[in-house]
Amino acid sequence: MASTKTYTAIFVVLMGLSTTQATMEFLGLLEEFYWPILTLILVLSSLKAMAVAGWYMHLRDEPRSVTYVALAGLICVIALTAGAGYSIL
Repeated sequence: MASTKTYTAIFVVLMGLSTTQATMEFLGLLEEFYWPILTLILVLSSLKAMAVAGWYMHLRDEPRSVTYVALAGLICVIALTAGAGYSIL
């Protein structure tokens, strides 16, 4: 099991990524540069999801087959989000 310092560091990284996403939307960058910012937001969201699943849900210690099922779900979410973003335009 990871130490408290590891969990705290991961929390700080997650907070930084969330703040970055919120700042991009607050500054209106999504309206001005839709596709690059949407891509960046999707990448940041994926990184956050992997960090949460890996450390807080302890997926790192599970068999690889469980990890592959989680990754398949992540790929589906990304595809659906990209499709929904494409249909907005």
